[in-house]
Formats: sequence, structure tokens, C-alpha cells
Amino acid sequence: MQRRNFLKTVTSAAALTAVNPFKGFANYKVKYPQEGIKIIKPPRLKAGDTIGLVAPGSFINEDELKESKDNLEALGFKVVYTDNILAKDGYLAGTDKQRADDLNGMFARKDVNGIVAARGGYGCTRILPMLDYATIKNNPKIIVGYSDITALLFGIFKETGLVCFHGPVGISTFNKFSVDNFTDVLIKPKDRLTLYDATETGKDEAYKPVTIRTGKARGKLVGGNLSLVVSVIGTPYDVDTENKIIFLEEVGEEPYRVDRMLTQMLEAGKFNKAAGVMLGVFSGCRPKPNESGIISSFSVEEVLFDRLFNLNIPVVYGMSFGHITNKFTLPFGIEAELDSLEQKITLLEPAVI
Repeated sequence: MQRRNFLKTVTSAAALTAVNPFKGFANYKVKYPQEGIKIIKPPRLKAGDTIGLVAPGSFINEDELKESKDNLEALGFKVVYTDNILAKDGYLAGTDKQRADDLNGMFARKDVNGIVAARGGYGCTRILPMLDYATIKNNPKIIVGYSDITALLFGIFKETGLVCFHGPVGISTFNKFSVDNFTDVLIKPKDRLTLYDATETGKDEAYKPVTIRTGKARGKLVGGNLSLVVSVIGTPYDVDTENKIIFLEEVGEEPYRVDRMLTQMLEAGKFNKAAGVMLGVFSGCRPKPNESGIISSFSVEEVLFDRLFNLNIPVVYGMSFGHITNKFTLPFGIEAELDSLEQKITLLEPAVI
């Protein structure tokens, strides 16, 4: 199917739904089933608090350690880390035991108020069985990160009910947009907070917000990096997506791979009773025929429309989270409302106490 004809078809259909976005979609009051998970909100951060810096996935070098430390200190925090922070074991930041011990230790330490991952990469799924969930539950504190850190968000929320945060890592760009969102969610929480997409100028089409299916949806936020969300399906660390707003982002994956992962989620029933889908920026997810050998490819936009439009729930693409400069800080497990036509997400309760 040609890209132009495909997008013309789905855009026309979406325009029809915009006439009455409430008809037939998931913008209704939902009764949420009991999941057996009691939500725990961590204490908010304040100036002078101590942040524990960890590398639970891929290794970092001394320059990246300095960058992470400088970024967090510029926000008014003290920063602590162990000798393991610069450990290296192949592509990992030390052995599985070293990385798990570091994270467990930061939750156990009474002098640490919050935890930030220095970077993502790969390795967090390997340590999920080694985390001390009892200690984490008894010492709730903010943990922030994205990309590979998605696995930790899933595992910790599933095992403890602790609200976790999909947001900047230590080596992220802490620009005004990202810092303002970080502050509004973690330091100066509001009873109700609406997050609007950042205006990205001079970027390619991947940064352009697009409403795939119009409507409003209410539910708890769950999600993260698409590859990692798929990786926990069928494991003890997967979470129920019924009546949830699923947020997803990806980087560097060709359209056919995005197609494969979304298809797996579809066939695993992860979207069956979801309330809505909020997509971040899928940066660098362009066809790469010289690498894949696929010389005729759908675009990633076509894949997203094809796989998600027929869900009959609100779906929006291009929101400000993922492997991009301007980042939301999204609470994993907090009640929110998605308005895909207005392209905004509203947090309906504070994520911290």
C-alpha cells in the first residue's frame, strides 16, 4: 500500500471521529478492578536532598559520571554513589550482583532521598529477580529513568506498588522544559497537572504530534520503552494493562521491528482492554535498507496507524518523552486523563507525598 494513500485513508477516518470523539471510544467513566496492588507514593524531593546515582544497565565512563553529578547538583541536590558506579563487565556496568547490590543499597540507605539512573542501555531485566522488594517497599523513594530503566519501573511497581518515574537519566539534557516538568512532578507536586507537548523546531517528521484516534481516556499510566515493555510480557514483572493508559516510545528501530513488537503486544492481549495509548517520539525509527535488506518499507507512522487505529481507543503520537531533548517526567501508576485530540495528558493526582 502506498504511503500517501494509506495516510489519506486513516487521516480521513480520524477526521470523521473528530466530529464526535466521544462516540464509541474509551472516554467514559471506568470502573477499575481490584488488582491486589496497593499504590505507594514516595516522599517528594526538596533542595538539599541526597540523590543516589546508580548504573543498573550499561556502563558509564568518568566523563558521564561527572556530567550526571553536575546535572543533579545544578538542581540543588547532593549526589552519592558507590565504587561500583564505574564498574564494567562487557557491555554491562559491572556484574549482575554489583548492579543489584547498588540499587538495593540505595533503597536501604536512610541518607538517600531519591535514586536516579545515570543511563539506560541494557541490563536491567537481568537484575529483576535479584532486587530486594521487601526493602524497597519498606523504604519508598523516588526512582527515575527511562529506556532500559523501563524494566525496573515494571518490576518495582509490580512487586511493591511503588510509583516510579519515567524521566531523565543522569546524562540527559536538563534543559528548561525537562527541568520544569521534573520539578512540577517530583518537587512541587500539584493536585492536577496538565502536560503539553513541547514545540520542537527544526526537527524531522518524527517530532510532529499526530492524533491517530480521537477521544479521551482515563486510567493509570503504565509503559516505557517499547522494546522493554515487550521484553517483560510473560514474565512475573509484567503489569495488567486493563483500563490503563499505555505510554510507549522507541529509538533506532526500523519500522518492521516496531511492527513486530506492537504485533506481539496485540497478540498478547495487552491492548484488549486498555483505556488509551500515548506514544512518545520514535526517534531514528526510519527504514535502513542498507542494513536490513528491506528495500520497500512502510514508514513508522504508517505502522503506528495500521497497528493502533483499529483499537477504537484514543491514540496520540509525538508526545514529549523518549530519546529526545524535551522530556516529561511521567509517574508510572498514577491516575491520568489522555485527550488525544488536544494532544495533552493530565495527571489527576500528585505522584509524591
